[in-house]
Amino acid sequence: MDIACRRDTICAIATPIGIGGIGILKISGADALRILHSLFVKPNGERPAAFESHRLVYGWIRDPETGDPVDEVLVSYMAGPHSYTGEDVVEINCHSGYAVLNRMLEIVLRQGARLAEPGEFTQRAFLSGRMDLSQAEAVADLIHSRSEKALSQATRHLRGDFGREVNRWRELLMDLEAQVEAHLDFADDLSDEGEPELEALLDRVRARVIPALERIVSRYEEGRVLREGLSVVLVGKPNVGKSSLLNALVGRDRAIVTPMEGTTRDVVEDSFWVAGIQVRVLDTAGIREKPDAIESMGIERTLRSVDEADLVLWILDHSRPLTEDDDRIHRRIAGKRMLVILNKTDRPGPTGVEAARSRYGLQGDILEMCALRAEDAERLKQVLERRVLKDILLSAESTFAVNRRQRDCLARALEALERACALPHPESAPELVSEELRAARKELDALLGLEADEALLDRIFSRFCIGK
Repeated sequence: MDIACRRDTICAIATPIGIGGIGILKISGADALRILHSLFVKPNGERPAAFESHRLVYGWIRDPETGDPVDEVLVSYMAGPHSYTGEDVVEINCHSGYAVLNRMLEIVLRQGARLAEPGEFTQRAFLSGRMDLSQAEAVADLIHSRSEKALSQATRHLRGDFGREVNRWRELLMDLEAQVEAHLDFADDLSDEGEPELEALLDRVRARVIPALERIVSRYEEGRVLREGLSVVLVGKPNVGKSSLLNALVGRDRAIVTPMEGTTRDVVEDSFWVAGIQVRVLDTAGIREKPDAIESMGIERTLRSVDEADLVLWILDHSRPLTEDDDRIHRRIAGKRMLVILNKTDRPGPTGVEAARSRYGLQGDILEMCALRAEDAERLKQVLERRVLKDILLSAESTFAVNRRQRDCLARALEALERACALPHPESAPELVSEELRAARKELDALLGLEADEALLDRIFSRFCIGK
């Protein structure tokens, strides 16, 4: 999107399209107030002489070309820079519905506005200096929040908590850069006691910046799960009870359950909630040695799901002996984060916990259960909360949950600072110290959007819905 295009007036429907009580159409730009004057009349049919900023006004929208009334509305005018975008903004609150909102949008477009691109309102707010880039990204995170914890994190970012912390690191690095440059440019004029030695400057980095960056970068995965949910894949040979377990976890008959092997041919997905975090669970085709052609395609999708999942629930059948199919699965999921389940313990059978431990060298707990018992499914959820989600929940309270772009910026800044602090004799290489401090600070600049090109901005704001 050309930056010059952002000076024109944009409009969009800001509420979900469909039948509902209220629909909102937003207009932002230099012509927003003119467009409102051309459309709005008071209940007595007169046009208001002026609109007071940040005040709701009752009346009607009329089509300027035909004079026909379109809808009974409440309108508000917010004069820039005291608005969401920093520009003049108009919001038209009308009745929701396909015909009403589309007619309203069509009329506004005819008055000279253009349809906003995804995220353009928030992009203008960023460009006008109303928020930094981390706050702008938090708007999308807020909209897409899937849990109370994710919502809380997005709110912290939106109100600027994270941005202020990053700015504190930036200011410290800028101060250190200036002092190092003084060593370089005025070394002969500086008194020994007037300026701190480089090692002392780097000690401030080691104490105040590096630990904070390490904590946030190392907790990235927890933050991702907080935002996106935990992805859990059920694997096992055919007929071990994967589909029954899926149904028990989500509390409804989501997957078909039959005594025949190979019933599940594709990945079946649903979700449930544990401790306020969404758990996306995938039931997959059973893995065995000689499947038919269609079942083979399902097994391929199973293996892809294993690679992408946060957690594998490996299900063994207590009522049947372990086989080469179980061995094959164990080799395929080795190294993945997994929880082993011994299912069908309501039946007598040859496979117990010790047999599984002995055959596969399993060290962790093995959960014995029957997927047909609701209380056992609840026990599994408790195990997930205690063993898998506990760290994520603690992380939500102790640090910031960053997105992938922010994590990458922080990781590169951390690497630069670690290189500076690892120099064996920083006093003899002040140029290198200065270069690494500058590199770290530029990464923090990029995180906040102080250095951002159009391609980056377009990629970030394309995640947003139209109207935000």
